[in-house]
Amino acid sequence: MSDITAEPGPPAGVPKPGPSAGPPGRSTARPSRRRRLAALEPLLWIGPAIALIAVVVLWPIVTMVQTSFQNITPLGITIGSAGLSNFSQVFKNPNLPGILVRTVIWVAAAVAITMVLSLGLAQLYNQRFPGRRFARWAIIAPWAASVMMTALIFRWVLQPENGVVNVFLHQLGLVQFNSNQADWLGRPDSALVWMIGVAVFVSLPFTTYVLLAGLQSIPGELFEAARVDGASPWHAYRRITLPLLRPAFLVALVINLMNVFNSFPIIWEMTRGGPGYETSTTTVFMYDLKGTFVGQAAAMSIVNFTLVVIIVLVFLRLNRWNRQEAA
Repeated sequence: MSDITAEPGPPAGVPKPGPSAGPPGRSTARPSRRRRLAALEPLLWIGPAIALIAVVVLWPIVTMVQTSFQNITPLGITIGSAGLSNFSQVFKNPNLPGILVRTVIWVAAAVAITMVLSLGLAQLYNQRFPGRRFARWAIIAPWAASVMMTALIFRWVLQPENGVVNVFLHQLGLVQFNSNQADWLGRPDSALVWMIGVAVFVSLPFTTYVLLAGLQSIPGELFEAARVDGASPWHAYRRITLPLLRPAFLVALVINLMNVFNSFPIIWEMTRGGPGYETSTTTVFMYDLKGTFVGQAAAMSIVNFTLVVIIVLVFLRLNRWNRQEAA
């Protein structure tokens, strides 16, 4: 018989310490440090984007705000602080009320016409018909071309002496060359109409494709169920298509508002904002000020930036309302 007896083990329920167990504080310090390092890993991916935003967006905004409070000569020489005088001079400008009204008309008309036409085109392109693929490709052309080049072509087309529009109307006996009637861009009312037309022309492709994507995301089973229930096409469009198209519609609406509001090449290439300030918007007015009053141009850019921020906030508010309605 052997006298070997088993050593008493730890009480039941108490884990036996392993041979590699270290000091109690050291085992918790390493995981916490690793967690902190893991939490910083996303910065390696978003860091370049943050740096790009800081350089391209935030730094120009800071510089613009600083410039709006300085007295700067047309040569770019800072001769002291201007306080709020740049803003007061901008708001006292006698041309500003007309420019603001014209900007509202320009944005509202261009965006409204674009949204209505794009809604119809998107509905058309969502149907099956011969040549649909070619038609979808063809509408990209105004979007692919440079906006400045498009505006320049329309200016040539509307030349009072030999523009294509006037040549055609002259052959019909409706317009005489070199007359006031033929000077489409020389009269503020007709010039604004033509500029709105060009803005609609270059905005249609993007808006149509956004709405088309929204239409194609609607399940076809809903329309089948509505047809089985006896709903008319107009009733199904009003009760199914339009509510489900609302997110895409809001995105297209807000992007068009910002694009048309900030649109500079169309107006500048077609009329230079003239005669006088009769066809200027706030963006063109801001650019025109920089030639003589750099500080006032910066102050006007602050006003424009504030209006764009308001548009974005309204969009976010509408988007939140849209989500609440969907929930």
